[in-house]
Amino acid sequence: MHRIVLASESAYRKAQLTSLGLSFDTKKPLIDEEKEKVGFHTPASMALGLAQLKALSLKAPGQIVIGGDQLIDLNGIILGKPHTRERAISQLMEMQNRTHRILTALVVVTPDKVYEHLDITTLQMKKLTQAEIEKYVDLDLPLDCAGSYKIEKNGKHLFSKIESQDSSSIVGLPLLKLTEILQNLGYEIKK
Repeated sequence: MHRIVLASESAYRKAQLTSLGLSFDTKKPLIDEEKEKVGFHTPASMALGLAQLKALSLKAPGQIVIGGDQLIDLNGIILGKPHTRERAISQLMEMQNRTHRILTALVVVTPDKVYEHLDITTLQMKKLTQAEIEKYVDLDLPLDCAGSYKIEKNGKHLFSKIESQDSSSIVGLPLLKLTEILQNLGYEIKK
């Protein structure tokens, strides 16, 4: 079997892949993500394109590389990681009482094939006050999360409706599709 490489330093994606019971390495992709973002025309093409560039940057004989990318699409406006408390509050104020989409891209590069998948989750955020948003940001500190919330923690309470074919994709990797791809390649997944 080929060695599996996760093209990400994300603790969230690493934990997800670990949950499948697989042995793998993690490596930082060899791309400048900010420079690469310029060439895409839609949020979906950006998510898939960046995931592919990350995975292909680490392609080598004898390994399978898993790349992922995730972004928030608020009516065509892409929201990324806030990095600061103030930006997190601002993003959540922008999204409150509105619907947005999480686009989670998965690319698996084998020595002879590239598999691509885009998972789309639609979320309706509740109407929230600035005080409620500030309290939430101080509770979860979602500064490293696209959209400024951690749905796997207290962020789930910010929403009135979540529609997804694969709820694991909200964290960073669509595990249903990844499991299917890896099983088809002959890997045994922990049940």
